Amino acid sequence: MRSNRAKLRTVSMAATLPMIAGALALGIPAAHAADNPGRDALAGTKPAWATAKADKGDASNGAQLSARVYFAGKDAAGLAAYAKAVSDPSSAAYGKYLSAKQAAARYGATKAQVAAVKSWLRSSGLKVTGTTQHYVSVTGDVAAAEKAFGTQLHNYTKGSKTYRAPAKTASAPDSLKGAVLTVTGLDNAPHKSTHNDQLPPPETVFRNSGPFSSYYGSNIASTLPDAYGSKIPYAIQGYTGKQLRAAYGAGKYTGKGVRVAITDAYASPSIAFDAQTYAGKHGDAKWSTGQLHQVLPKKYTNTKDCSAAGWYGEETLDVEAVHAVAPAADVTYVGSASCMDNDLLDSLSKVVDNHLADIVSNSWGDIEANQTPDLAAAYDQVFQFGAVEGIGFYFSSGDDGDQVAKSGTKQVDTPANSSWVTAVGGTSLAVGQDDKYQWETGWGTEKAVLSADGKSWTNFPGAFTSGAGGGTSKTVAQPYYQKGIVPNALATANNAAGNRVVPDISAIADPNTGFKVGQTQTLPDGTLGYDEYRIGGTSLAAPVIAAVQALAQEARGGKAIGFANPEIYARYGKGVYHDVVDKPTGKDLAVARVDFVNGYDATGGLATSVRSLGKDSSLSAVKGYDDVTGVGSPANGYVESYHKP
Repeated sequence: MRSNRAKLRTVSMAATLPMIAGALALGIPAAHAADNPGRDALAGTKPAWATAKADKGDASNGAQLSARVYFAGKDAAGLAAYAKAVSDPSSAAYGKYLSAKQAAARYGATKAQVAAVKSWLRSSGLKVTGTTQHYVSVTGDVAAAEKAFGTQLHNYTKGSKTYRAPAKTASAPDSLKGAVLTVTGLDNAPHKSTHNDQLPPPETVFRNSGPFSSYYGSNIASTLPDAYGSKIPYAIQGYTGKQLRAAYGAGKYTGKGVRVAITDAYASPSIAFDAQTYAGKHGDAKWSTGQLHQVLPKKYTNTKDCSAAGWYGEETLDVEAVHAVAPAADVTYVGSASCMDNDLLDSLSKVVDNHLADIVSNSWGDIEANQTPDLAAAYDQVFQFGAVEGIGFYFSSGDDGDQVAKSGTKQVDTPANSSWVTAVGGTSLAVGQDDKYQWETGWGTEKAVLSADGKSWTNFPGAFTSGAGGGTSKTVAQPYYQKGIVPNALATANNAAGNRVVPDISAIADPNTGFKVGQTQTLPDGTLGYDEYRIGGTSLAAPVIAAVQALAQEARGGKAIGFANPEIYARYGKGVYHDVVDKPTGKDLAVARVDFVNGYDATGGLATSVRSLGKDSSLSAVKGYDDVTGVGSPANGYVESYHKP
């Protein structure tokens, strides 16, 4: 099982905020277990870290666990096939979406399958605690779970801690005839048990110090040392919707008639006020009555472990960014009960089962090493159901570049690595005077601080701090839509047969050229108040691309784009993307930044630094497709290319 803690992809001007926060299997088919006659193996249920060397012996028979048994449905292979066909412009089935009810009837589990699975679980001594159209949840002791799933549960060391996991791949009786897709929860690495039904207040206010640029290059840091042989501008105060709409070719479109959903954990208690206040201050259209909705759980859990208050800023960013770029789109926020996989899966399922929107923005994730095939299968099944209904999912690609600095291993993020979602990478964006697009680099930052005498930058250009996630998956096969476009050297980096490469498309993410948001926060005196700050991260890129897709859907007369990757790659090379490179002007680029040391005022002093652009760990934005920005960012003509006369 992965870490179970999704991480938020937001980077503020204070550097990377604490992470809160993302494999493709087309479904994991049951395989007959040769060493377990009469059973069908549930592939991927034994974690890679559960090795013989790490084995510390049997788990206690009486230890309690909670698990979910996911249904394969009546035609898992048919679901994957139709999800592909309905999303492929070259297919005769393209755009022939099903309703949520039709999808469930054609591909979901039958009443007989559900009843059989529940009967099997109960007969093994497990207690059924809930049933949805996707899974049965159960509780019980280790002994009952071992009986049900035909395995033994042992204790294993993982790092400095010990966790429970299956000693061999779990299985289900073959009498169920493949009704079970997978089971999650047999391992507990880690198990989060803190419960709190009350959300905490907003976190302490964060503000940016000046000087600022109002557009790129408007305020040159003439008194600071040169960088790369010339004077550099101060960082942007925070781009607005007007500037982003111009940069990404919004034209006359506003997203009218299009529904966008946003998933995150928890819920900001002041989102309606903040969104309306922000729109009024920055020239965005006023939110109309009923334009912003929230779908929230009955209770919240793990609020301390998940740093619940930190998610308020994520929701605020996502909501305000979507509205800034697509001001007429209908927005539904779907809050998860926690940052755990089970709860996030439930939120995604709510969108699909009730078809709450055609476009879904998701600014969270985790590293691929923390994902396991059982959970990948559960996520992909939701994404496939979404695809057959005409729903597209957009996931931020991560904020730690190739992940080496953060995790010690070069890897991509998940669920952005799924070949059933659109992975959104990040850029540094220069919008000039009169809202004119100038250029973009791949987002990757190196930081050096001002020397004590103010005459130089210490150890320039400094160390890597953050950057757009990207690279080649180690677990997900190369999807058909990337073939012939993604360079072979990238696709085969981990496997000669070719793997999924992330991202697919990109947009503004660099906090040094970031977006201004407004949020009610806890002020230094302990009171609550609305304040504004600049923010970035691929948490910004994902809702911006989701909003651009809303514009594109409006341009095609409201017909859902659905799973967008086939359409996105079909437009490659047709002049509708900014081909993002790391040195768009032919030389290295940087901006100057001044920050409050304490994060909100000058009483603690100021810190001056230089931030180099286009320095994304080992990843590079180059001409053509690359693993920082994908096919590039939307240019003038992208939205209009969806127009159907």
